[in-house]
Amino acid sequence: MTWGGGMGGGGFGGAPGGFGRPAAPGLPFAGIPSELQSGVDRLVASEPEYAEPDITFEQNANEEELRRLTLWRLLTKYPGMLVLAGLLVVVISVAGQVGPKLTEYAINNGMTPPNHLDFGVVVAMAVAYLVFIGVTALAQRFQVQVTGRLAAWVMNDLRVKIFAHLQRLSLGFFTEEKAGVVMSRMTSDIENLQQLLQDGLSQLAIQALTMVVITGILFATDVRLAFITVVLIVPALVAASIWFKRASERGYDRVRDGIADVLSDLSESLHGVRIVTAHNRQRHNVIHHRNVVGDYRDANNYTAHVNALYGPGTQMLGIIAQAVMLAIGGNMVLHHQLSLGALVAFFLYLNRFFQPIQLLVQQYNTYQQGQASVTKLRSLCDTEPEVREARDAVELPPVEGAIRFEHVSFAYIEGRPVLEDVDLAMAPGDTVAFVGPTGAGKSTMAKLVTRFYDPTEGRVTFDGHDLRDVTMHSLRSQLGVVPQEPFLFAGTIGDNIAFARPDATDEELRDAVERVGLTDVIDRMPQGLDTVVHERGQTLSSGERQLIALARAFLAHPRVLVLDEATSNLDLQSETKIEAALDVLLENRTAILIAHRLSTAMRADRIAVVDEGRIIEVGSHDELVARGGRYAQMYETWVSQADAAGHVASGPATP
Repeated sequence: MTWGGGMGGGGFGGAPGGFGRPAAPGLPFAGIPSELQSGVDRLVASEPEYAEPDITFEQNANEEELRRLTLWRLLTKYPGMLVLAGLLVVVISVAGQVGPKLTEYAINNGMTPPNHLDFGVVVAMAVAYLVFIGVTALAQRFQVQVTGRLAAWVMNDLRVKIFAHLQRLSLGFFTEEKAGVVMSRMTSDIENLQQLLQDGLSQLAIQALTMVVITGILFATDVRLAFITVVLIVPALVAASIWFKRASERGYDRVRDGIADVLSDLSESLHGVRIVTAHNRQRHNVIHHRNVVGDYRDANNYTAHVNALYGPGTQMLGIIAQAVMLAIGGNMVLHHQLSLGALVAFFLYLNRFFQPIQLLVQQYNTYQQGQASVTKLRSLCDTEPEVREARDAVELPPVEGAIRFEHVSFAYIEGRPVLEDVDLAMAPGDTVAFVGPTGAGKSTMAKLVTRFYDPTEGRVTFDGHDLRDVTMHSLRSQLGVVPQEPFLFAGTIGDNIAFARPDATDEELRDAVERVGLTDVIDRMPQGLDTVVHERGQTLSSGERQLIALARAFLAHPRVLVLDEATSNLDLQSETKIEAALDVLLENRTAILIAHRLSTAMRADRIAVVDEGRIIEVGSHDELVARGGRYAQMYETWVSQADAAGHVASGPATP
């Protein structure tokens, strides 16, 4: 992201390290060396023009996206390419099977003494054979191009469809589902499906159609031999194929679940590597991962065992059939019931009859893997969001900030309520702090305000509008949220601050940075706001990440602010800066503060004490202390702990 016209060094006003500071000597050159500029210009000139993306996101899926995910529906979105691929499959299947018939004609009409010796016929059939081979090769080339392009288009649509669906799913889904499992759906499952679409389906069609063509030719060549072949081979092949289908389906379902578990365990271990290292859990993690990988290995071994039985079994059937046909066909030739050319052609076709079967086994494995992936992806697409936007939802007008909980009850798990009959009104511009023990339901109330969840009973309103009756975009565009654990995205610090308002001006960015006390932090960065944030901001301190998250929320100019333990990770100096900024930034805005530190709660207009899912006290700090209730006890405990901490801190200095 470029921040204005003078950001060449990486900060405001051309300063690589902060606001208006001169560039430090010795910094590496960040531009393009002159000797490379011409090459860059040529590369840029050769780049194609890219149109603006026309993707629009709607909270509710449209009719097309609601249709059940199937292979057929994925493919029929591009009927022209599908028809062309089908025509090429027919050409390949038919043209590739002309050779044995040409061989039969050459033997019977050019190589059989004494009346049918004609070398010209043999040459003509050989040339025709080469022509059909060329036609088949050319058709195969175009077929690979067409199916490859079709697979690329379908996969592009599918990835966007799955990603958009994930954006619609509610917070509860991501709370319950492992991140590694979701990743496996977007990676290995889609990759398996791509392999199926790019090569598997076309080969399945080619080999299946080839078997049909060969079967027809066998009956046209000699009905008796063809009938014997069908009676001997087809029932056994059908029985073996039914067994293989059922066994391989079970196996590939286990394989898909196994790779999801492997990716999930890997993701969890990588994200928690600091805790693993701190507690010396490396050996335990290796043992656990070995067990997970072992289950995946066992699933693959099972599918390999099934394939090892089916593949050689069909080969054995083919050899037996050829032996029987040789005996019967040879006897027919000796008794002049079948020509030698017809017997040779029959054997050539019989060999080709079993070759597609072997290829079908291999391609069926690909099909089963792809079908298992489709099943997993379909299950994901069939998952409905718990929080859904009403079809007749209206735009929420600019709010004054009056928030009301009207007899709200909520449970994450049915039968285990987290909130019970909560009734609370907040006036516009009111700042209310929720305090109470861990698990009392404070953060849950904040999640209901942001509509991450819907109440089980009752309703939450903004200026009298039920949140379930307004569009989510219009609601959340007027909200500023700072979670307890701030999340930073890959990119620069400036990108993260402007996340909610990418069109923010340099002046607005500068104002947000100054308001939350980020100036000193930016000054310390090597490239100011253009400093790249590593994965999840792990190279920044907790306080710095929280300050950036606060700046992000403030830059959004929300009508309502929700701060969930927003100051819990800050040191005392940073907390003082933030609380001073809050006095200005919360002015004329409604704000909800989830606070463990009573120093933060004391700055609120009112304090709501939450305990066991109910609001038991509401009032200002002085009112609640004077009342002598639960808040007064909490305040007394906090004061005594602060005094003890101060005494301990000053103790060593006492003579």
